[in-house]
Amino acid sequence: MLTIADVSKSYGTRELFAEVSLFIARTDRLGLVGANGAGKSTLFNLILGEERPDTGTIEWERGADFGFLPQESAPAGEETILHIATSGKKLEPDEDDWDIDYTLEPRARKILAGLGFKEGDADKVAKTFSGGWVMRAHLARLLVAEPALLLLDEPTNHLDLEALLWFQDYLTRYPGGLVVISHDRAFLNALCTGMLELRAQRLHYYHGNYDSFLNEKEERKAQQAALFKNQQREIAHLQKFVDRFGAKASMASRAKSKEKQIERLQDVAVEEPMEELKRINFKFPQPPRSGLKVIDLEHVQQAYGDHVVYRDLNFTAERGQRIVLVGPNGAGKSTLLKILAGVLDIQGGTRELGSNVVPGYFAQNRLDNLKPDLTVFENVMELRTNENQLTEQQARAILGAFLFRKDDVHKPIGVLSGGEKSRLALARLLVKPPNLLLMDEPTTHLDIQSIDALINALKNYEGTLIFISHDVHFIRALALNVLHVHSGRLTAYAGDYDYYLEKSKASDARAALTAGFTDARPKQDKKAASPAEAKSTAAAASPKFSAGEIRKFREHVGQLEKAVVTLETRQADLTAELEDPATYADKGKFHHLNLELSALVDQISAATSTWEEAATKLTAMENA
Repeated sequence: MLTIADVSKSYGTRELFAEVSLFIARTDRLGLVGANGAGKSTLFNLILGEERPDTGTIEWERGADFGFLPQESAPAGEETILHIATSGKKLEPDEDDWDIDYTLEPRARKILAGLGFKEGDADKVAKTFSGGWVMRAHLARLLVAEPALLLLDEPTNHLDLEALLWFQDYLTRYPGGLVVISHDRAFLNALCTGMLELRAQRLHYYHGNYDSFLNEKEERKAQQAALFKNQQREIAHLQKFVDRFGAKASMASRAKSKEKQIERLQDVAVEEPMEELKRINFKFPQPPRSGLKVIDLEHVQQAYGDHVVYRDLNFTAERGQRIVLVGPNGAGKSTLLKILAGVLDIQGGTRELGSNVVPGYFAQNRLDNLKPDLTVFENVMELRTNENQLTEQQARAILGAFLFRKDDVHKPIGVLSGGEKSRLALARLLVKPPNLLLMDEPTTHLDIQSIDALINALKNYEGTLIFISHDVHFIRALALNVLHVHSGRLTAYAGDYDYYLEKSKASDARAALTAGFTDARPKQDKKAASPAEAKSTAAAASPKFSAGEIRKFREHVGQLEKAVVTLETRQADLTAELEDPATYADKGKFHHLNLELSALVDQISAATSTWEEAATKLTAMENA
């Protein structure tokens, strides 16, 4: 379907690719990995025709089409979410042609629901949504269009856990090819049949998913090291003969023959195994010790217009806690984090920091943490204070730990990749280390090696950590406590993520699925009926029942409730299996579990509705 032949690409003196070749078939499912800045997004730009290679060719099979999802900044205007979802492969819908193809509308609405949009959102104007939600609409656009090849650049960055699981399952049944840039190990393991690694200006192909790639890469490295060692030993042995006998007339012909052998070996020389590219390696300087109570919220109220997020919010964090915020879309997790960070003024109640507390906020939108009109170096130096006389050498040392070296420190913010922005935002935290660290999706745009480095740094961090993440590996590595946010209420679990799953009998995925992707916001007040109206209505609708009838119906309601509990218990077990990375090693098992989980959603919905109707009727019988 797509042939890349001997492609090279450079920017000034920096060579990104050298003689890269690749053939992508219609059934290929390929993951593209490599260090930040290795050229993954640039390779996509070459395939898309947005940039031209310096040498080589890129050719599409006749009739083949593709759809592209950029990493960020998809446009949004006056068109509705549904207009975007039904606009085919166009990244920018044509303003003069906003008629919706009604043959696509039912499918588009179903896909939008799967990606987390609530009922009614499809008909709203796109520019009223955040950038992340607009990106979801563009993702729906590609899934509705079904091009022969999907090119996805970090598609999970703007998805929470519920939408991610739905999207992952959808792609397992996608009829076309796939090339995806992602830092999500479970996602790559579930979908990919081959891996491409950009390293040292070359594109290396590996069979299997991400775990297979890691194993095969280590095997290749060991084999190459052995071949290189043997070749160098042979060359040294031949050279020793030449050095010893080359000057003797009687041995000159044999020495000459050995020299030719050396030349032949050098012509087909095995490359010395390259050292891995340097990775970020840092630790947070231990911050000043805070008081036992770090932050306290009392009776906080927060709303966006008529939408009430929190009506009477109370929360306390203590020194040394590591808390992850979980819950469905729209529940208010990011709003809570902003309130804790003090970047969002509360509309009621109190927010009180504990003794000697210094908060630090790592925003989901990295530009909120950066000064866009300054360079990388200036973004660090501008944090100098009278108490913290940061020197240029110290600033360069901090930036060097995050892979900003030499002239890279003078880059303007506008040219940085998503990963570079994330690394710079982390670097700024090191200048004045907070003892209350608040992080919203900190792994977004980071490569897998950088995520591992961040995990190691946070494990040794002695301050208080409160964070949001859709990366289950990251959550399991760090969270000691879980705070479930739903409908303006907080439920605390005094244990890690697995403890939360066990005790709640639900995961984030289950919460979204059982709700059918309905609105997770708190219910708004409605005008209550007067006592007289309520009494009159109840009297009219409630005939008298005997004690035996009530007892028999109560037993029936109990049986219905047990049936719901049994279904929910099975659902929790299935969700826990889907949270286990080992599940994704067996694609058949993963697919089977997802199908069963989807079926359970409908069963639970029907069973719950039946039980609720019966329980309502029982109450009426008892009060008659």
